Amino acid sequence: MIYNLALTLAQQPEVLERVLRVTRHRGFKITTLDMKLADNGTTLVDMVVESERALELLSHQLSKLIDVTECKVLSAEQLSTKLSTTLLQPASA
Repeated sequence: MIYNLALTLAQQPEVLERVLRVTRHRGFKITTLDMKLADNGTTLVDMVVESERALELLSHQLSKLIDVTECKVLSAEQLSTKLSTTLLQPASA
């Protein structure tokens, strides 16, 4: 199964490593990863993962991480819309 997640993270050097480690330990393979630093001190991460396991095994563990402030499960349409909107925005200086 393919799942789409939208994460909001605190801007800490180790937070992305923690997210990747939990994803690997839970048996999910990341097929797409998009990350953007926001002006409000957060990091927005959209990722597509693949596994035969239930998504709740991953989303609940990611939500427990101290620097993960939000973990949303998106439909494929929601992720596609979000990514196309992000790609059309000019990069901030």
